[in-house]
Amino acid sequence: MELANDESPSNCPNFPKMVNGATNALKSVLSFNDGESILVILDNSCMEIGNAFINGAKMLGGSKTDIYSISQHERPILALPGSLKDLLKGYNVIINAFNSNPKETPFRVELIYEEIAYNARVGHAPGITKEMMYEGPMNVNYEDIVKDAMALMDAFKGAKEVHITTELGTDLVLDIQNRGFSTDVIIDCGSFGNLPAGEVWCAPTETKGNGVVVVDGSIGDIGSIDEHLYMTVENGRLVKMECENPETIKRIEELMEVDEKAKIIGELGIGLNPNARLVGNLLEDEKAGETAHIAFGNNMDMDKGQNNSKTHRDFLFKKPTFVVTYTDGSKKTIMRDGKVTLD
Repeated sequence: MELANDESPSNCPNFPKMVNGATNALKSVLSFNDGESILVILDNSCMEIGNAFINGAKMLGGSKTDIYSISQHERPILALPGSLKDLLKGYNVIINAFNSNPKETPFRVELIYEEIAYNARVGHAPGITKEMMYEGPMNVNYEDIVKDAMALMDAFKGAKEVHITTELGTDLVLDIQNRGFSTDVIIDCGSFGNLPAGEVWCAPTETKGNGVVVVDGSIGDIGSIDEHLYMTVENGRLVKMECENPETIKRIEELMEVDEKAKIIGELGIGLNPNARLVGNLLEDEKAGETAHIAFGNNMDMDKGQNNSKTHRDFLFKKPTFVVTYTDGSKKTIMRDGKVTLD
C-alpha cells in the first residue's frame, strides 16, 4: 500500500474552517460514525483539503484514517492504478479530492465504480478548492437542503416528461417516465455523490430527448464560457453545437471523442445549495440555486441509466422554467425562472 499520510500543520489561516466544512459533510452527508474508517484519495495540490477530512474524521471518532496521493503516478492518469485498486476494499467512506483534469475523466469514472463496488460511501470532489471548504457550500445546513431535495423529488413522482425553457432560448423536452430522481445530500452505502453537495438528478430516457439547450453557465472540466453555447439534441443525442467562439466547440468535441456514447444524454440535474456560488468550477456551480444542468455520457449509477460511456460532462444553464407532464395527463410548473414553485 502506497499511503501518503501528512500530519504536518497547515499554513492556511482558514484551515479550522476547512475542518468544520469537512466535518459537516462527513457527518451530515456521508453519515460518518464513531469507529469507521476513511480513505482520502488526493493529489499533492489538495493535501491540506485531505488533511481537513482526516481531522474531521478523527473528531467524529474515526478508527482508521488514510491518505493516498495519485501524484506518485504520471499524470494524466488514464486508468485505475493497480496499487490504488488493491487498496480500496474495506473502507467505510472514501473521499476523492484532486484537481480536475479533463483527460482523467475515464479514470475518475472507473475509480468511482470500483469504490462503490466495495459498498463504500463515496464523496467525489474532483476540482474541490480550499475556498469551497470554508466560504460557503460545504458550511451549510444540509438538513434544510435534504427537505428541499425530498420535496422536489416528490414533485417529479409520476412524471412522464419535463419541458425546460429559459429566456435565452433553451427549449428542451426530456422523457423521464419511470426514471427516479436521486440526491447527493444523502450518500448511502454503495453509492457516491459530489462534495460540495446540493443537487437532485435523474437519468432521462437516452433515446427521447429533443430540443435546444442554451448554455450560459459553466461546462465540466472547461469552466465558464464568455459566449453562449447552443446545443441541439435529437432523440437523446447531441447533433449540433453553435458558439461564437469556435475554440469552445473544439475543446468540447475533443473531450467527447472518448467513445460513441459520449454525446448521448445522461443526466438532468437541479442545484439546491443556497451557499453555492457561480465560480466557473462546475463542481460548485451545479449545486447553486436557480440553475440546472444536463450531462452527456455515463449514467450507469443512476436509476435505470443505460449509458455506459467512459466519460460524463455537464453543461449548466441559469434560471430555467420546468413544466412537468404527468402520466395522468396533468401538468404542473415546478420551477419558474429558477425558483422552485411547489406551493
